[in-house]
Amino acid sequence: MASVVLSEAEKVYVLHGVQDDLRTDGRGCEDYRCIEVESDVVSNTTGSARVKIGHTDVLVGVKAEMGTPKLERPGEGYLEFFVDCSANAAPEFEGRGGEELGTEIAFMLYKIFDNRSSIDLESLCIQAREHCWVLYVDVLLLECGGNLFDTISVAVKAALFNARIPKVRVLEDEEGGKDFELSDDPYDCVRLNVVNVPCIVTLSRIGHRHVVDATLQEEACSVASLLISVTSKGILTCMRKIGKGSLDPESIFEMIETGKHVAKSLHTSLQSALNQEESLGNKRQKIGFLR
Repeated sequence: MASVVLSEAEKVYVLHGVQDDLRTDGRGCEDYRCIEVESDVVSNTTGSARVKIGHTDVLVGVKAEMGTPKLERPGEGYLEFFVDCSANAAPEFEGRGGEELGTEIAFMLYKIFDNRSSIDLESLCIQAREHCWVLYVDVLLLECGGNLFDTISVAVKAALFNARIPKVRVLEDEEGGKDFELSDDPYDCVRLNVVNVPCIVTLSRIGHRHVVDATLQEEACSVASLLISVTSKGILTCMRKIGKGSLDPESIFEMIETGKHVAKSLHTSLQSALNQEESLGNKRQKIGFLR
């Protein structure tokens, strides 16, 4: 993961700010930076989104392809994740430097979505045991400025909300053979229900307090971080600790409660922004990559 080197004086400055609930950029300990969300930014995908939080920039594309259901879940479709850490995001990602981080992020996303509670996988089934939709979710990290997991989870949810899967009709001939007819009407499609799709909230322990949406400088001062995925209803679905330090049980419970509270506001703001953007239709101004 991208990192910065701070002097002892800089670390003390960051630590004292966190202790006083006044971080170096003026935020409180439970405040996010401004989040920029733009969906439908890649034309040749089923759904796409680009999210920026501070100097962290992530692009997510979703492509739906027909495949065969897994043996253990014959009546469901499934998601596949691939994470590419661009060398432009951080010097550490040059060559194969970003592979380990990409695998770590993809594993976390698998844990979040490999269940029926996050997304309706049955709606992706075309014909049980034979055909289903497979959603290939490609994550491209364009810039890394701290709080990577949260940014990616928001981008994935926005891209899934934007996804439009063509409706499929199963046609059967006289001999019992089956064929599939995909609708070419862009409005005749299936939308995914993302109400229960969780977002990741990362809580970084700095001194005796914890912060959300840590910058690179704050991450350098953190002994350990707790990643929790929370739904819009405040339900905890997954949890993981990263970092070399340890967390005592009391701190973990405090961080979980903070994460649940912050996640509810995050979900509400994200859904409001996505609904507002969609309501504009063709009138909305696409920013894309030309800034």
